[in-house]
Amino acid sequence: MAALLAIVSLSDLFAVYVGVRLYALLDGEEGVVLASQQEVDDAYSLYETAGQFQGYTFIACAIGFVVWFYGMRRYAGVLGPDRFRNGPSWAIGSWLIPLVHLWMPYRIAVDMWGASTRLPVDGEQHKVSFWPVNLWWGLFITESLFRRYAELRYQNAEDIAEIQSAVLQVMVADILEVAAAAAAVYFAVRLTAMQRLKAAEGPYVSG
Repeated sequence: MAALLAIVSLSDLFAVYVGVRLYALLDGEEGVVLASQQEVDDAYSLYETAGQFQGYTFIACAIGFVVWFYGMRRYAGVLGPDRFRNGPSWAIGSWLIPLVHLWMPYRIAVDMWGASTRLPVDGEQHKVSFWPVNLWWGLFITESLFRRYAELRYQNAEDIAEIQSAVLQVMVADILEVAAAAAAVYFAVRLTAMQRLKAAEGPYVSG
């Protein structure tokens, strides 16, 4: 899982590099191109290629992540069956339903995190920290929504100034995706470790 997320991040960083090159060739304030037509055509071609590569890596990573998410949900259901309101199949289905995919995977992730957390012995105060889940999901949703906006701006750009502005916004989305991928890796590693520890040492933490 971490390897797939790393590949997505590398494709994003490459897209940022290509985007910077394209941005530098354009002068939106003056409305002129600061390079030869061949250089601009090459930059546009490389930019489109980088976007296609991003799409392929994202699809591969998305499939791998959903498979991993489903496996973790099934195992978390064994560790804490009382934590879940829906069956394991929703760990896949929740990603595929429009609008539902904006919040239900997060709820499942929160439930998995709680089910995988070891509890103190009876009578002790304990509060589960969900910040790794919140950080990952917050970055993921922010990046997803902003990317749709930025790519729509790029597709509808009609002059050099609009193209330059849209390219900058797409680069911001790429950087957000790198941050979201890093947060996803941390979430995945922590959740996997928590499940293994709970399975090996039991549900309770002694004083």
